[in-house]
Amino acid sequence: MPEISIHGRRFAYREAGDKGPTVLLVHGITNSSATWAPVTERLAARGLHVLAPDMAGHGDSERQRGDHSLGGGLVMQFAYQFPEMAERMVLVASGGLGREVSLAIRAATLPFAEDVLGVATSRPVSFTVGAVGGALERVGIHPGGDIEEILRGLGSLSDGERRHAFVRTAKSVITPRGQRVAATDKLYLIVDLPTLLVAGEHDKVIPVEHTRAAGRLAPGSRLEIFEGSGHFPHLDEPERFADLVAAFVKETKPAKYDRATARRRIVEGPPDPA
Repeated sequence: MPEISIHGRRFAYREAGDKGPTVLLVHGITNSSATWAPVTERLAARGLHVLAPDMAGHGDSERQRGDHSLGGGLVMQFAYQFPEMAERMVLVASGGLGREVSLAIRAATLPFAEDVLGVATSRPVSFTVGAVGGALERVGIHPGGDIEEILRGLGSLSDGERRHAFVRTAKSVITPRGQRVAATDKLYLIVDLPTLLVAGEHDKVIPVEHTRAAGRLAPGSRLEIFEGSGHFPHLDEPERFADLVAAFVKETKPAKYDRATARRRIVEGPPDPA
């Protein structure tokens, strides 16, 4: 994988395609750009330039202390803070859109969670897959793409610094009762930003209803539910996902940031619910 230095830190990334609009694929916590591997070349074949970085402390990027990213949350934060740099937004089974999350994620915020994860991820892979996979099934996450991808992410937590960053980030946005940070009160600001919301009908990590509710709060957004998918619809149905994103880019005009309009909306606040 090619690398780039940012603020003296080494970041690895995947790249595909050399023409067309650039699509930046941001993975979630404990994952890496490898999660996008099934769709990067497919998107490039549909006329897009694709960049998929390993975020700080993930994948082949430099190990470092600090917060881990929460993919969808990071994308929303970026679009909110730097609207002049965002032309479109696609959220895939994103957190930050409601309170409920799976028991497995909430468990990461409990006392001694970091120690428990350290023991679990230090065992042989066969033991970890059997024990953790069984535990995930008991909380409603069933075999298939979801468990495989989650276990891949958990494997990265055998490194102490990454494990510490994961638990600290989880505790900053999640409590044992659910998520405590939400972007729903700011979704009205993206009325001029073409937005595509994607989720799997059988997602046991982030309830699909969060994405549906976000669609109702984000005027003009598009909603696409993958009926046979879980938390990773781009892995379960990569062809459909690539078709969807490519068509979305082709059929929408890039947003043009207007400072005065953005300022007025922030001052006025969200519209009264009808």
